[in-house]
Amino acid sequence: MLSNTRSMRTASLLDALIPLLGLIVMLIASVYLFSSDSSSGANQIALILAACIALVIAVKNGYPWQQLEQGIVNSVAAATGALLILFAVGSLIGTWILAGTVPTMIYYGVQILHPDYFYAASCLLCAIVALSIGSSWTVAGTLGIALIGIAAALNLSVEITAGAIISGAYFGDKMSPLSDTTNLAPAVVGTDIFKHIRHMAWTTIPSIVIALAGFLMIGLMTTDLSSQNQLDALIVALETEYQLGLHLLLPLAIVLLLAYKKMPAFPTVILGTLAGALCALIFQYDAILTFVNEPTLPPAVAAIKGIWIAMFAGYSASSDNALLNELLSRGGMSSILNTVWLILCAMAFGGIMEVSGLLNRLLQSILKLVRGTSSLIITTLATCIGANIITADQFIAIVLPGRMLKVEYEKRQLDMVNLSRAIEDSATITSPLVPWNTCGAYMAVTLGVATLAYLPYAFFNLICPVVSAIYAYFNFKVEYVSNDELSATA
Repeated sequence: MLSNTRSMRTASLLDALIPLLGLIVMLIASVYLFSSDSSSGANQIALILAACIALVIAVKNGYPWQQLEQGIVNSVAAATGALLILFAVGSLIGTWILAGTVPTMIYYGVQILHPDYFYAASCLLCAIVALSIGSSWTVAGTLGIALIGIAAALNLSVEITAGAIISGAYFGDKMSPLSDTTNLAPAVVGTDIFKHIRHMAWTTIPSIVIALAGFLMIGLMTTDLSSQNQLDALIVALETEYQLGLHLLLPLAIVLLLAYKKMPAFPTVILGTLAGALCALIFQYDAILTFVNEPTLPPAVAAIKGIWIAMFAGYSASSDNALLNELLSRGGMSSILNTVWLILCAMAFGGIMEVSGLLNRLLQSILKLVRGTSSLIITTLATCIGANIITADQFIAIVLPGRMLKVEYEKRQLDMVNLSRAIEDSATITSPLVPWNTCGAYMAVTLGVATLAYLPYAFFNLICPVVSAIYAYFNFKVEYVSNDELSATA
C-alpha cells in the first residue's frame, strides 16, 4: 500500500483539463446531434467516455484500479439517497393522479390563477411554501406538478412555469433555517446559520424581486392564449373522470406537514405515496377499475393492481379529452430510469475526478488567479458552479470548495459569512441548471420539462450569482473580521 502511495504522481493542469474539455466537447456534440433527446442516452455516454479518459490519466499517474473503483463506488453511494427519493417521487406522482389529488389541484387552480399573473404567483407560492418547510424538492414534487398542469391547461408556457417554480422553490429553500443546504454551508466554513441567512438576504432578496418582476412582466405582455372552450372542456372532463374535492388534498397536506416536521425526504415521499394510494381506494374506486380495465378480475383485486401499476408504471389517462390525457399520463418508478442512468454516469465521472486528484488540481490552479478580495469571492462563485458541473452533486459542490477556500478567506481576514454566502449563491442556486446534476435531473423528471428548456427562465437561479459577483466587484456588503474577533481567536 505504501509503495502504491509513493508511486502516485501529482496531476498536471493538462491532466486535469483533458477529461473536462473532452466532456464539454462530447456534451456539445450530444446536444447538436440529439437535441432534446440528448438526456435519453447520449449525455450518459459522454459522461462515461469522459470518466474513461480521466481513468486512463489516473492510471498513468500511478493510481491503482482498486482505489479508483472505490472512488466511483463512494461517489455513487453519495447519490443513493437522491436516487431513492427520485423513485419515490415517481410513485407519488402516479398515485396522486390516480387519487385525484393532482386533478383537484389543477381543477381549482385553473379557476383561480389568472394567466396575467400566473408565472409570478407560481414563483411566490413556491417561495412561501419552500421557506416554511425548507425543501425545494418537496415543493417541486407537490405544488410544482400541479402548477405545470395548470399552465398547460391555461395554454401557458410550461418552460416558463418550470423556471418560476424552481426560482421560488430555491429562494425559499436557500433562506429557510430548515433547509439542509442552508445548514450545511455555514457548518462547513464555521459560522452561525442565522448570521449566514442575514448576510444572504443582501443578495437573495434583490434577486427574487427582480425575478418576480420578470415573471410579472412576461405574464402581462403575453396575450391571453387560453381558449375558454378548451378550458371549459377540460373542467368538464375532470369532473367526469374523478370525484373531486378539497378532501383529496390530504396527501399534499401530509407531505407538507412531515417536511415541516423535518422528517427525512424519502420516508416523507413514501408516506405521501401511500396516502395517495389510500385516497384512490376510498374516493376513486370506479376510476381505478376503469384504469385497470380487466373486468374478469374481482374488483378488489383489480383495485390493488391499479394502485400497483400507478406506483411502478405511472398513470395513463384514457378520457375523451386529449388535453386531460396529456396532462395526467405521467409518473411511476419506471419513468425515472433514464434519470437514474444519467446520475450514475455523472457520479462515476465526478468520483474519478475527485479520487485521482484531478479536481483538486483544477481548484489549485483557479486559486492562483486570485489577486484580491473581489477576485476571491468571484472565484468562489465560479469554482462552486464548476464543481456542480463536474461532480454532479450540490453537496459536494458546497463541501469541497468550502473546505479548500476557507484558508484563503482566513488569510485575508474575511468573515466566513462571505464564503458561506458565495457558496449558497452559486453551488445551491445553480445545481438545478445542470442536466446531469442530481438537482437538475430531479427537476426535469418531476416537472416533465427538460433542464435546458427551463434554464433560461429560472430567473432567480441565473440572477443571484450575478448579483453576488457585482457585490464582490464593488466590495459591497463584504464583511471583515474585527480586531476583537481576531484577538479572541488568537
